[in-house]
Amino acid sequence: MVAQNVVFGILAAVMIISAWKVVTTKNVVRAVLYLVVVLAGAGAQYLLLAQEFIFVVQVIVYIGAIVVLFLFGIMLTRAPIGRDVGLDNEQRWLAALVGALLLQRWLAALTALFLVGVLVAVLSDAYGDTHLKHLDIQRTADVANSMFGPYLIPFEVVSVLLLAALVGAIAIARRD
Repeated sequence: MVAQNVVFGILAAVMIISAWKVVTTKNVVRAVLYLVVVLAGAGAQYLLLAQEFIFVVQVIVYIGAIVVLFLFGIMLTRAPIGRDVGLDNEQRWLAALVGALLLQRWLAALTALFLVGVLVAVLSDAYGDTHLKHLDIQRTADVANSMFGPYLIPFEVVSVLLLAALVGAIAIARRD
């Protein structure tokens, strides 16, 4: 248990430093690479919780797909790759003031309580008396069978639709 806590602390520290670098770096590509470190740390946290399926989904979907789409978008839009001083402005003190106000515990607690209330109201209005059947899922194979068994065709249709949208985006972007 001690080793798990130490690894959690190291992962959390790396994730916090990388998240800080995501928002403070002036190089867009480096920001995306720091985001990869944050997302990999989140995946490693799932691995510490013995949730292998969520770890694999985190790696495949977020690191493998979302980050590639970010880099693809940066390259397609011909965004400046190097340092850009135009991204910085003089509103740092206002941002620091807002951040300090949001860090106050009573404001954070009231905001969380309000959001929980809204979530409960929306979910109870949407689902009311609907009951979910209990699934006894213990292994990653059980998760995959329960998810892809009845939903294999819609899953494949959505993947083909996303592929068509990607090809269409490339065709539209490259009409030079």
